[in-house]
Amino acid sequence: MTYDVIIIGGGPAGMMAAGRAGELGARVLLLEKNNRLGVKLLITGNGRCNITNNIKDYKIMAASLGKNGRFLFSALSKFGVKETVNFFEIHGTKTKVEKNNQVFPSSDRSLDVLNSLVEYLRTSKVEVGFNSSVKTLIGDDKKIKSVILENNQKLVAKKFIICTGGKSYPVTGSTGDGYEWLKKLRHNIITPCPSLVPIAFKEKCVSSLEGLSLSDIGINIFRDNKSIIKQRGDVVFTNDGLSGPAVHELSRLLARQPSRMLKLEIDLYPELDFKQLEQKVLAEFKQANNKNFKNCLENFLSPKLTPVIMGLLEIDGEKKVNLIDKLERKKLIHLLKEWSFEVEGFKGYNRSMVTSGGVDLKEVDPKTMKSKLLDNLYLAGEILDLDGPTGGYNLQVCWSTGYIAGQSAADSLTKD
Repeated sequence: MTYDVIIIGGGPAGMMAAGRAGELGARVLLLEKNNRLGVKLLITGNGRCNITNNIKDYKIMAASLGKNGRFLFSALSKFGVKETVNFFEIHGTKTKVEKNNQVFPSSDRSLDVLNSLVEYLRTSKVEVGFNSSVKTLIGDDKKIKSVILENNQKLVAKKFIICTGGKSYPVTGSTGDGYEWLKKLRHNIITPCPSLVPIAFKEKCVSSLEGLSLSDIGINIFRDNKSIIKQRGDVVFTNDGLSGPAVHELSRLLARQPSRMLKLEIDLYPELDFKQLEQKVLAEFKQANNKNFKNCLENFLSPKLTPVIMGLLEIDGEKKVNLIDKLERKKLIHLLKEWSFEVEGFKGYNRSMVTSGGVDLKEVDPKTMKSKLLDNLYLAGEILDLDGPTGGYNLQVCWSTGYIAGQSAADSLTKD
């Protein structure tokens, strides 16, 4: 049997591409190596699925992805944020906008997002092949001719769309297989690396802070005592470092730089300069009168943070606050503004939300997602050299590129 379109990868981009091609009348086969669709989709947004970011201007949305974002101008102008939200509303998933313009399903259930896509596949008459692990693609210099599965079954189609994702969360099936197939087909792969990951410190004092969340924290990264990047936002302490949106964005911006010899400073009061913070501390001390230093600190620090800060200051928590001298106070203020850590490194693919790198965008037509090297190949989603910050941007890449790839592959059938 010859299919019109075979899509490899049943993640968000693959499901969107398959549904759109089937909706336009193509005979579509969607291949998924797992025994169910959307395994990684279900865990995004801590199981809530941050569908997109509510940025209506496609140029601003594209710019949020950095220098490669311009590649998405055409795709976002045709199927952008508005179209994405409308798509899910039409297919049964109502949405809501939360902090930082993040769009979630109203139910807070990623399963509802997946169910909408599965229903889209059903109504588009897409055939799904579960447990279908692809071994290789067979083709020549002009086009792909067939797909060979691990069981040596041969599948033939007129058009092929690769949506196998990157290497993030390999337990979900994202193991980078697509990169190797495409290398053999002459495509250049920008070296992949983990992005949107936690950072680990050499200092062990943070282990007692695991799970502590702090809002609107300043972060400054240094190399050779020179500040190279700053970020401000929410963080979460892990057993060996930091996670959270602000840290994830730093990891994305530093993904291709060596993490050795990096130092990170935390500013717990970024809205105050040193003098203003000193005035705040003096006011707290004056109001505390004869209280213990430990009790006074808890007035303007998290209770979980207080013993760690006291340990670093080496000040007895039972010392009366009116006995804290100027040198000790200066040391406290310095620690609150410039709490320093030696970076051990960024976490790997097992903890990364997305993969930076992928198929070189110079080899893909941005208007159709068609390969410039192979006449019947299309690419969508995380397999491309596109990655953005947290907040729904990366899923929007999948929806937009998947929709355009599916439509382009189906439209091209009538031109052959």
